[in-house]
Amino acid sequence: MQVPEDYFSLFSLERRFAIDKNALAANFRALQKENHPDKVAADDEQAKLLAVQKSSLLNDAYATLKSPLARAGYLLTLQGVDVEGVSQDDLDMAVLMEQMELREKVAEAPAGEAGLAVLLPIKRDIQSRIETREQRFVANLEADDLSSAKRVFHELQFLHKLFQEIEVSEEKRLGY
Repeated sequence: MQVPEDYFSLFSLERRFAIDKNALAANFRALQKENHPDKVAADDEQAKLLAVQKSSLLNDAYATLKSPLARAGYLLTLQGVDVEGVSQDDLDMAVLMEQMELREKVAEAPAGEAGLAVLLPIKRDIQSRIETREQRFVANLEADDLSSAKRVFHELQFLHKLFQEIEVSEEKRLGY
């Protein structure tokens, strides 16, 4: 396995937000099989270390591209954008207010299984907002408007976090 230019080329995918997830999974499995550390179990320590590093790279690359949020951040990083650094320009007050309102709705949901009926439409609403933001992210990225793409990326981070918190709340209400 050659050192890839980026994670997309590693899996023979176009460098863009919308990817063929089936091709990603198939290419990952093929590369994982081809580069599995067990294939060099009888080799010297350097070969074993290299195999573990390749396997780790494959796992990191797959996890990054499989997750839409991580993929968005990675695409920005490839464009030289620091997605870790957040400034006031990256956070819109309307988005922060939106987050507070959504969190209040979640907090007001009744305890136990009765709250599930309240959480479901909130969860659907958040999923819809995520899809809308992803479309906006793609449009900004294609227009080479990286500052707007970064702003939308941070909005997506908020929405994904809230979505995950709702899923955890649902699991707790169901006793998982």
